[in-house]
Parts: sequence; structure tokens; C-alpha cells
Amino acid sequence: MLFINTRPEDRAHSLNQALIQEGIQVESLPLLELVAEPFTVDLMQLYDQLKASQVIVVVSPTAVEIGMLHLKNSEIDLDQLKHIQWIAVGQATAAALKTFGIDSLVPDVESSEGMLQLPILRERVDLNTVAFWRGHGGRQFMMQHLQQTGVNTLNFILYRRQCPELSLTKFPKLVSQLVSQQPVFVLISSEASWRNWQKLTAQISKELDCIYLVLGERLAQVLCQTQNQVDSMLKYIQLETLAPLEIIHSIQGWQGQS
Repeated sequence: MLFINTRPEDRAHSLNQALIQEGIQVESLPLLELVAEPFTVDLMQLYDQLKASQVIVVVSPTAVEIGMLHLKNSEIDLDQLKHIQWIAVGQATAAALKTFGIDSLVPDVESSEGMLQLPILRERVDLNTVAFWRGHGGRQFMMQHLQQTGVNTLNFILYRRQCPELSLTKFPKLVSQLVSQQPVFVLISSEASWRNWQKLTAQISKELDCIYLVLGERLAQVLCQTQNQVDSMLKYIQLETLAPLEIIHSIQGWQGQS
């Protein structure tokens, strides 16, 4: 058995260790790296509007790091934002905010759908402005949903995503392992990661037989749509979180059924 962990290196370690302890062979192949966007006039204008927000949604530890740096560049003190409720997409992001003395709400399911279930977004009748600290392409579903309910959104694009050069170099060397080993599990935690995986696999002539572990219902739907488009059967397991125990149980459950 082979498990391909496509999370960024700094977020892959604990899962890798847990899998190795279970006797599972692991290969790291990060499909995303985050590159900071410069502090532009457009961003400055968004920061000028930040104090009018009621909620700030922060989608990653990287968004915390870059967002806080630009907050300093904007000469805005955190004390001026005390009236704002912060939402973190997951525990890692919440921990990053905590280093700045900020307590945040964290959804039970670490996804856009999970955040939309939080009472402050579902039930607050006077909600009118929500700021998003995010990267290019991230959380568009969540923003569109709020916009459709009449909520104004402030779109802070703080970084861009790209497939790491090291992974582009490493993938061709992994192909022989992917073909020869059964089963092969591949973790897919975002739509951007899935698109980069498709680009990598499109470059090889061999058809890969993988079981994808995908985070959340919406990402599972993306794979289902891909399956319909290419007219082939993709095997995937929907995850609710990226907790190592859930991933291990999902693998064991799949093996028990096969």
C-alpha cells in the first residue's frame, strides 16, 4: 500500500508520522505552495474598509501571517478590530490567530460548508459585511453564498497558489510506484490540489488506479463531475476532517470492503 500526502510540507508531518506508525508507506507530494501577493493600492483600500466588517473569515495559517503583515502596513491596530468576530477554517488557522491574541470560531467540519453552518453566518439577522482573508481561487463558493443572501463581502486576496517545482520534478519518478503498487491512496484537500493532480497525471500515458481521500462534500462533487466528464470510474472516500485518525479509519474501512 502507498499513501500520497499532497498537503504542504509544513502541514503534512503529523499525518505522515501517524500513517508510518500504522505500517503504511508514505510519499509526500505537495500539490500547492502559497506565494504572498504584494501590498498594493487595492489591498490598502480594502484594509481601510476592514473596521466596517462584522466578521473576518481566515482560510489558512498563511492567510493569518500575510494578513497580519499587511494589517501592520496599513497602520491598523488590532484593538481597533475588537468588535469583529473572527472565523478560522480549521484548528491550525485558529492556533495561528491565537498567537496574535485572537480567539476565533472554528467549524466542526473544516470546509466552506462547515463555516456556513456557524450560527453567526446562518442566524445573525443584522449581518451585512464579511471580510475574507484568502488566496486566489479560495472559498469562492462561500463568498457567493453570502452575496446571494445580501451580505457584502470584502475580498482580500493575500496569496496565490501554484504547484511546487519540486513536485513537478518528483512526480515522474513516482509513476512506477503508482502503477506497481496496489492500492494507492491519494489525499486531496482542495479543488486547486485536484486540478494540479489532473495536470500532473495528464502528462503520463499510463492509467492510474487510485483511491482518493477528499475533504468535504463539495470536493467529492467535483470528483463526481470529473468522473462524468471523462466517462471513467473514480474511486474516492469523502472525509469530514483531515484528522489522522479519520484518515487511517477510512483506509482501513476501504481495505475491509475490498
